[in-house]
Amino acid sequence: MNPPSTLARLSMSLPAELSRKLDMMVEERELPSRSQLIAELIRHALAKHESLTRPDEMLAGTITLVYRGDRGRVRHQLAQTQADYLTEVISSQHVFLEQDQSLEVLLVQGPAVRLKDLCDALRRVRGVHQLELVTTTALLPPLHADGAASDQTQRKGAAA
Repeated sequence: MNPPSTLARLSMSLPAELSRKLDMMVEERELPSRSQLIAELIRHALAKHESLTRPDEMLAGTITLVYRGDRGRVRHQLAQTQADYLTEVISSQHVFLEQDQSLEVLLVQGPAVRLKDLCDALRRVRGVHQLELVTTTALLPPLHADGAASDQTQRKGAAA
């Protein structure tokens, strides 16, 4: 939990039914407070807002795809599309589902506009039934920091 000095208090009025549903959601998720749920919802809304209004903003997230059809053709086209966005696609995970469907999750990071373009390109692949991008403004640490490669080389050399 954040130290009290970094918290800001706010008061809000909600319609009774919305407040009741919020409390049910807190209870069902077994969260300690409404504040935790509201903060999560706000973070999600802010990340979505950033992706729409700040095209150059760096975002990290996931793209979840469900597709069906000629798996070889569809998977090949999806792989080709991902190769066009090699800088943005960090990794992918694929599983076969029931009824000749597949689920694929891509871990992505890049400018909001590039992630949107990637989603649009994936949606154009015939056989893709569902696609959702979920982003956050928190980023992955650099995979290859400037000094990291030379540090590993030095360690290898010292061990030899």
